[in-house]
Amino acid sequence: MTPDRLSPVAAAIERPSGRIPEATRHYQKHFQDLQGLYQDEAAFAAMLPEWQDQVVYEVWEHKASTATGDLIFGTSVMRPGRVGEEFFMTSGHQHQLADRAETYYCLAGTGVMLMEHPDGTLETREWVPGTLVYVPPYWIHRSVNTGSSDLVTLFTYSSDAGQNYDLLRQNGGLQQCVVRDDAPPGWRLRPNPRYQASF
Repeated sequence: MTPDRLSPVAAAIERPSGRIPEATRHYQKHFQDLQGLYQDEAAFAAMLPEWQDQVVYEVWEHKASTATGDLIFGTSVMRPGRVGEEFFMTSGHQHQLADRAETYYCLAGTGVMLMEHPDGTLETREWVPGTLVYVPPYWIHRSVNTGSSDLVTLFTYSSDAGQNYDLLRQNGGLQQCVVRDDAPPGWRLRPNPRYQASF
């Protein structure tokens, strides 16, 4: 089927699981897959025997094509939890074609989108159900679940965008981490001692 003759799709999003039966791809990230992501390596190691095979987050996505101008849509579902003081989070990425933007609409739960621009600017935007976060071109972004229930977001981005995960590994993550705090809203930023910008 040529990119200019794709079929329309009406996709159901199951609540509260976030599952999309019409998805063309589904993948899961287990706790053991996230080794090296968190600052507190001792806390991660202590949790590993019990948590290693448990799913921390999963993604359902629909990709009709990789053609420029087409869109990918899907859901991300992240469990609640912490490693030490740091909340569960995604690996994070910049798009392979960095000039591509993305949107995330919160369907359930509470969380934070942590974003960093190559010029060093860091921004956060909070999610509650009904909130849409727009991630502009070039920004590295990472989803963080700061609540006590699943964080479910609906995302949309360009089909040709791709993901660059290596940049965060090279940088040692983002310059700040989202950690628990006793004062509202229940989280704060803390400097990441492993951060080394490689832009």
